[in-house]
Amino acid sequence: MQFTGKVWKYGDNVSTDVIFPGKYTYTIHEPEELAKHALEDLDPQFALLAQRGDIIVAGKNWGNGSSREQAVTSLIHKGIAAIIAKSFARIYYRNSINQGLPLVTCPDAVDAIQAGEVLTINLSENWIGFSNQRHYFQPFSEAALSILDAGGLVPYIQRKLGLPVTKVSSSSE
Repeated sequence: MQFTGKVWKYGDNVSTDVIFPGKYTYTIHEPEELAKHALEDLDPQFALLAQRGDIIVAGKNWGNGSSREQAVTSLIHKGIAAIIAKSFARIYYRNSINQGLPLVTCPDAVDAIQAGEVLTINLSENWIGFSNQRHYFQPFSEAALSILDAGGLVPYIQRKLGLPVTKVSSSSE
């Protein structure tokens, strides 16, 4: 599994309330609307300009705060391919894998990556490539890779049970 996209770079401690504002949690349900409000309080240009396949790069503790599913699904619906950070909040990390959004922990790459540059993430070979550099990260478990490959935990289980598969899709698809 490999992704190539433009970088949107943010700092430390970006909470779930900043990723998807809590004021919309119970009022917005449509994928396109979720995508329109992703990161609006941190970066008003993000929802307007981010493209399918783009990649978020962040500092420490991305996704801290409440366990808000929309903080993951709004980025998926916007078309974000993956997030690279120095560290992730535990619950956000699990929610992202369950929803099929790859999260890569690679502090040295975060320090070297510049906003706006294009990079490639190879999940199978555990590297991030950009500007003639290659940074390696800890491999995903076989189970996590299988869930990501299926598009999330629900489609993974549906596939295992031989049921019709449904998955969250990007509003840009």
